[in-house]
Amino acid sequence: MTSNVIFKSSTMANRKIEMYEYRQIIIQMRLGYKDREIARAGLAGRKKCKDIRTISEFQGWLNPNGKIPSDSELQLVFNKNKSKTMQSSAAPHHEVIGPLVESGHKSTTIYRHLVSKHNYTGSYTAIQTYIYKNFKEQRATTTPLTFIAGESAQVDFGQGPLIYNPDTGKKQKTWFFIMVLSYSRHMYAELVWHQDVASWIGCHARAFNFFNGIPKKVIIDNAKCAVNKASNTDPVLQKSYYDFASDLGFAVSACAPRDPQKKGRVEAGVKYIKSAFFPLREFKDITDANEQLKQWVLGDAGNRKHGTTGTSPLNEFIDFEQSMLLPLPKVMPEVATWKPVKVYKDCHIRYEKNLYSVPYKHVGESLWIKATETTVKIYKDHELVAMHCRSYKAHDVVTITNHIPPNAKIYFDQTPDWCKDQAQQVGLQCSHVIEQLLNDKVTDCLKAAQNIMRLLNKYSKQRLEAACHRAIKFNCITYDAIKRILKGGLEYEAINDNESFDLLSKAYTSGIYYRNFSNDIH
Repeated sequence: MTSNVIFKSSTMANRKIEMYEYRQIIIQMRLGYKDREIARAGLAGRKKCKDIRTISEFQGWLNPNGKIPSDSELQLVFNKNKSKTMQSSAAPHHEVIGPLVESGHKSTTIYRHLVSKHNYTGSYTAIQTYIYKNFKEQRATTTPLTFIAGESAQVDFGQGPLIYNPDTGKKQKTWFFIMVLSYSRHMYAELVWHQDVASWIGCHARAFNFFNGIPKKVIIDNAKCAVNKASNTDPVLQKSYYDFASDLGFAVSACAPRDPQKKGRVEAGVKYIKSAFFPLREFKDITDANEQLKQWVLGDAGNRKHGTTGTSPLNEFIDFEQSMLLPLPKVMPEVATWKPVKVYKDCHIRYEKNLYSVPYKHVGESLWIKATETTVKIYKDHELVAMHCRSYKAHDVVTITNHIPPNAKIYFDQTPDWCKDQAQQVGLQCSHVIEQLLNDKVTDCLKAAQNIMRLLNKYSKQRLEAACHRAIKFNCITYDAIKRILKGGLEYEAINDNESFDLLSKAYTSGIYYRNFSNDIH
């Protein structure tokens, strides 16, 4: 007897049998084939054939003169039988599982709950499958998004290769920025070292220059360099990015958290660059890598036949989309970075390891800094309180004298050269005293020199000159000695040995006088 079996399979384990296959098995059985022969032919396993034979005999389908069952009859019998014999171990707990799923609990949590509280002995997979079939039958669906020319672009970062960085002398991780025009699928891509705000905004500016136009809307993810607070309804953009978009006139559309489907075209672009550009390429440095990337975008990537549109992205861009973009401004706004800062008690704020001065009345306050490539501006709310040229020297201190308190300002204004010039206007004796103090190679005597010259606010030049002469005679060149001479009116008195001893002993008693001198300045 020859077999009429048509469908064969190398394995029958857990294979779903269709209704037409049930019918063929029943026909084979009506023709006298044994279960072993049917299983060898590949229609079903021997155990399955035995079950089918039992059910078919009960239904009277194996009678050679009877009617062959239809698909609907087979489905009614075998699906009903299957539901009885293949019931999930999770089914008895349906009433417990349902509310837990609706409350948002994960399948792992539900499994542990059933084991500990309801004596569940089945597998976790059974719970997972049962939840999927019975409570998540409505699978997530999407609707294809359509865009008109010039309407929008989608933006993202992807991880790039390790590239040699001459500044560090070693290979360093890179990231690539990608902007894909939603209509034409033409793209701009660039490798950068960081995913910070300055890189993000700078790449936008270079992308717009590359396209020679600006899309009306930019669709982004919730990267920290762009979004301060992610939200389904009220996202908060990073201030620098907000100002940049406002200046150029494009809207920013941030995807809802964990919902990247709205920027699927740039997600596909990220995968495309990773699979089609980076493999088997070598880069001398990041400049070389970006030059190769640009040529690839304008060559292979731009001229390929796109899998969805069936056209060349570059041609679609040139023929239709480029003219629909917003025009570039005559002068591209300077990229600025905003950052909250605090004013320290030394009247300075810290930005990128450098210090910039702020008027002393703002000490302790929280301000905002706006840094561009050339300037550092400091704001309180919307009021500009300080502006500096940006320094790129590491650990530099940039100070405007008017920003520091009056007492400290005096110290900074009255430099050693200032003290010398003032002393020369008084006379030779005073100039000698100041030179002696400032030339001390061990002790810093600038404060003493400043205080001596400030004695002119109370005494005349002639008296100060005479007092300096008397201090020199006694070899007692200190601020305290000269001050005591003037206070006692001794600058014109005859010199005697007793006075010399008294003046010297009091002037050199201790360093307490020098410690008090500082109070006269600060």
